Amino acid sequence: MTYRRAVIPALIGGVLLAALLWWAGASAHALQLPGTNGVLGGRVAAEFERWLTPWSYDPPASVQSGALGNAAGTDYSALYATALQIRFGAVFAFFVPGALLLVRRLPPVRGRTTAALLALWAWGLVAGTLAVTVSAPWLIASQGHGSYRFLPQLASAISSGRQILVVTALVAAAGTVLAARVTAKGAGPLPQEDVPARAARLAATAGTVVIALSLVVLSYQSVAAAIQTGFTGSGLFAEPGDLLRQWLLLGAWAGPAGAPLGDWLLYRAADALLLVVVWWSLRKLPALLTRVTVPAMAAGAVCATVLGLLASQLLRVVMDGTGLRWDLMYLSAGIGGGVPAALTFGLFAGVVAAVMLRAAMGRAADADATASVEGHVGA
Repeated sequence: MTYRRAVIPALIGGVLLAALLWWAGASAHALQLPGTNGVLGGRVAAEFERWLTPWSYDPPASVQSGALGNAAGTDYSALYATALQIRFGAVFAFFVPGALLLVRRLPPVRGRTTAALLALWAWGLVAGTLAVTVSAPWLIASQGHGSYRFLPQLASAISSGRQILVVTALVAAAGTVLAARVTAKGAGPLPQEDVPARAARLAATAGTVVIALSLVVLSYQSVAAAIQTGFTGSGLFAEPGDLLRQWLLLGAWAGPAGAPLGDWLLYRAADALLLVVVWWSLRKLPALLTRVTVPAMAAGAVCATVLGLLASQLLRVVMDGTGLRWDLMYLSAGIGGGVPAALTFGLFAGVVAAVMLRAAMGRAADADATASVEGHVGA
C-alpha cells in the first residue's frame, strides 16, 4: 500500500484511540454517583474508576488541594491538566507512525486482515503505554512531591491505565482496518517477497530466543530480585529497580519449592504460550509483509510479543479457579501488563530476526546459484 493510501487510516486510528480514551476518562466521574454503586456494586465501581482515573481530567483530591495548601491548588490542577494534554497528544503521536508502518507493510487485504487487526491492536497498547510514560513526570509533579522517590513513582505511573487500553486499542484497530480496506479498494496487486520456509523458521527461532531472555532468565525470581534491589542510591533518582523491572521483565516465576510439580508446570504453560505465539507470529510475518525491512520486522516483533503477553494473561485467568467466577478485581490485575518489556525486547527480537532472515536468504540464494552453475557445467 502506498504512503498516501496508508496515512489516512493511520490518522483515523490515532484520532479514534485518543477520542475513546478521552471519552472513557470523561466518564470516570459518573462512577461516583450514588446510583452507580447500586447498579454495579461498590467494588466493581471502584475498580472501573481505577481503570479510568489515569485518563480523566478530574484531578484527585491531593491535586485539587495542592501539596502546599489551597493557595497552590490552582497551580497543581493546571499542571495536572497539562499532563493529561500531553498524554492524549502523545497517544496520537505514538500511534500514527506505527500504524502507518503496519498498514503499509501489512495491509489488511487478501488474507492479511486478521494479522493487521491484531498487530494494530497490540500497537495501540504500546502507544498508550508510551503516552503514559512521557506524561508521567508532569503528573507526578502535580502531586507536589515529585522530588521524592521519582523513579519508583514513574514506574507506578507507567503501569496505570493499561486495562482500559486493551479495550480502546481494539476498537481503534478495528476502525483503522476498516478505513484501510476502504482506501485500498482499486489498488493493484500487492508485492510480496518469496521467503524460504527454512529461513523464516531460523529467523523466528532467533527472535524468540531474545524474548525468552526476558521471560525465562531475567524474570526468574532471584534474578528479578537482583535487578530490582541491586541498584540503589539517594536523592531524586533513588531506587531505579522498580523502573528497570517495568522495562526488562515480561513476567515473574520461581521454582516449584513447596508446590506440586504438576501445578507448577500448569502455570508455566502460560509462559510457554507466550513463546509459541511469538515464534508463530515471527514465522508467518515475513510472508505477510509486502516488503521485509528491519523497521517492519521490529514493529511486528513488538506486536507479536504484546499479543503473546495478552494470550498468556488470559490463559492464567482461565487456569485460576477464582478467575472463573469473573471477579473483576482478579481479571484486571495482570491484563495489559509487561508492555514496556515487550517493547524493549520486541525491538531487539525484530532486528535479530530480520538480520537472521537476510543472512539465511542470502545463503539460500548462493546455494541455488552454485547448484545452477554446477548443473550447466555438468550438462
